[in-house]
Amino acid sequence: MAGPAGRPTVTGMTTGTTQDGDRNSGDPVWAAGAPRLRASDAERAATVAVLRDAVARGLLDHDEGGARMTAAYAARFRDELPALTADLPPGAEPEAAAAAGWRSVGSVAVTQLRSDVQAAVAGGPRSRRFLLTLLVALLLLGVLVALAGLAVHGLFDGGAGGFHHHFGPPR
Repeated sequence: MAGPAGRPTVTGMTTGTTQDGDRNSGDPVWAAGAPRLRASDAERAATVAVLRDAVARGLLDHDEGGARMTAAYAARFRDELPALTADLPPGAEPEAAAAAGWRSVGSVAVTQLRSDVQAAVAGGPRSRRFLLTLLVALLLLGVLVALAGLAVHGLFDGGAGGFHHHFGPPR
């Protein structure tokens, strides 16, 4: 569709869709005279989470749940998703993944530290990575020594039922 001097025009272009067609063509994109909205990945995932919960609660068997999940992932438009869960009773919202505990955080930190030390040693003592690793190790050691000093000082300063040791003349 070219206008004057071969320039394109907007005549005949669709609005809000990636499909060609018009309101009177019977195209499913133009249901009820307005363009249908496409479903996002997040909306599909939320529908699948509800279906998984229904399978886990025994409301759907594995075959039917799998078929509905496949249909949810294949859905192109938002109005196709509610039909997949319309016959299910409202249930508890799927819980978010639990936060990682300190044990897993510590394990990841130790693994990362081992990897960094191995890479620094492999690079040799003159590499930038080796010097940076050495600097970080010294800073961590300094922080640990400072914390240990504060703990010992608190023990002998009378805090939390510790010893009362004062230098100088008695009070």
